[in-house]
Amino acid sequence: MASTSPAHLHLAVALDGTGWHPASWREPVARPRDLLTAGYWAELVAEAERGLLDFVTFEDGLGPQSSHLLDPDERTDQVRGRLDAVLIASRVAPLTRHIGLVPTVIATHTEPFHISKAIATLDYVSTGRAGLGVQISARPNEAAHFGRRTMPRIDALDGPAAQDLVTDLFDEAADYVEVVRRLWDSWEDDAEIRDVATGRFVDREKLHYIDFEGRHFSVKGPSITPRPPQGQPLVTALAHQTVPFRLVARATDLGYVTPHDTEQARAIVAEIRAERTAAGRAEEPLHLFGDLVVFLDDDPAEAAARRERLDTLAGYPYTGDARVFTGTPAQLADLLQELQSAGLSGFRLRPAVAGHDLPRITRGLVPELQRRGAFRTAYEAGTLRGLLGLARPANRYAPVA
Repeated sequence: MASTSPAHLHLAVALDGTGWHPASWREPVARPRDLLTAGYWAELVAEAERGLLDFVTFEDGLGPQSSHLLDPDERTDQVRGRLDAVLIASRVAPLTRHIGLVPTVIATHTEPFHISKAIATLDYVSTGRAGLGVQISARPNEAAHFGRRTMPRIDALDGPAAQDLVTDLFDEAADYVEVVRRLWDSWEDDAEIRDVATGRFVDREKLHYIDFEGRHFSVKGPSITPRPPQGQPLVTALAHQTVPFRLVARATDLGYVTPHDTEQARAIVAEIRAERTAAGRAEEPLHLFGDLVVFLDDDPAEAAARRERLDTLAGYPYTGDARVFTGTPAQLADLLQELQSAGLSGFRLRPAVAGHDLPRITRGLVPELQRRGAFRTAYEAGTLRGLLGLARPANRYAPVA
C-alpha cells in the first residue's frame, strides 16, 4: 500500500452537478443557471485548491442522470444533463496550479486510444496533474446510443446473470486500462529531438507498437501523443465488492471504497491487499480512499435540519452507495481519523450541496485537520503523483540502463 505518515491523510472532493443530494439544485447557493458554464466549474475547483486538496474528480455518464440504477427515469425535479468531464478538466486546468484533475470515463463504450490521448493532453495542459477515473456501464439505454453492442437487461445486481455481466464488464475495463497505460508508454521520454540544425524532430526508434491483442481490444499503437509529463497519469476506480476490488488491485493507482464503519474498512483493505498480492503487485504502492457524502455545518442540528429539508424537497430520504455524514467539521475529522486507522490513506468527500459543503470542507474541515497535524499546510509537489507520494514510473518499452 502507499506509504503515508500515520497522522497525515489525503483529501479529494467529488464534484457532480450542484451536489450529491438530488434536491441540491434548489438551495439558494446552488446556482443551477450557471451549471453549464465554465466559470461555475472553475470556481468550485479554485475553492478546492484553496483548501490544498490533493485532487478533484468530475462525474460523467453516457445517458441522463437517473434515480434508477439501470434505467432512465421520467423525473423533471432533479438535475438532468451535464458537460463532458474530460473537457471540463481541460478547461479548468490552466486556471489552477497545484490541484489534481481526475475526470470520469465510461470504459464500456469509449475507445482506449481516444482516452489515452485525451488524458495525456490533460496532463500536458495541467503540467502533470491529470488522472483518470474508470467506470463501467450496464445500462441498456446507454448501449443503444452507440449501436455497436447490446446490453442484456438484468433485474437485480445480485443474480448470477448480473454477476456474469458485471464480471465481464470489469474484465473489459482491466484490458482498457492496460491498453491506455501501454499507449502512454509507447513514446519514450526522449523520443522528441526537435533539433532544427539537423532537421530531426523525432527519433522513430523510440516510438513503439504496443500490439495489444485481447478478448475486448486489438490495438497496434503507438499513440499520437508523446509520453505524458507524469509518465503515467493517475488511474482510479470506485469499487463496492469483490469484482471491482479486483480491478482496483490489479489495474489502478488509487481506489475509492465505501465502508460504513471501521471494521468494514479494515475488511475491504485486507481483501484488496490480498488481490494486489495475487496479481503480483504487492510491492507497488496503492492508495485506498474512503468515500463519504457530507452535510457540514457549525452546529450538528443545522446540518441535520438541512438534510431533512432537502429530503422533503426530493420526496424521499437520501441514501447512496457511500456513508452519509451529517455534522460539524470537527466531528468529521474525528471520523476520518478513526477510519484512517483501518488502513485508508485518504478520503474522497462528496459535498451534498456543492456551494455550501465544499467551502465547509476547505474552510472548516481542512483547518481542523491542520490543527491536529493531520493535513498539509502547503502543496509539497508539482504533480498529482508527487502529491500522493507516487514515483514517476519507468517506461516499459525503454531499454534498461
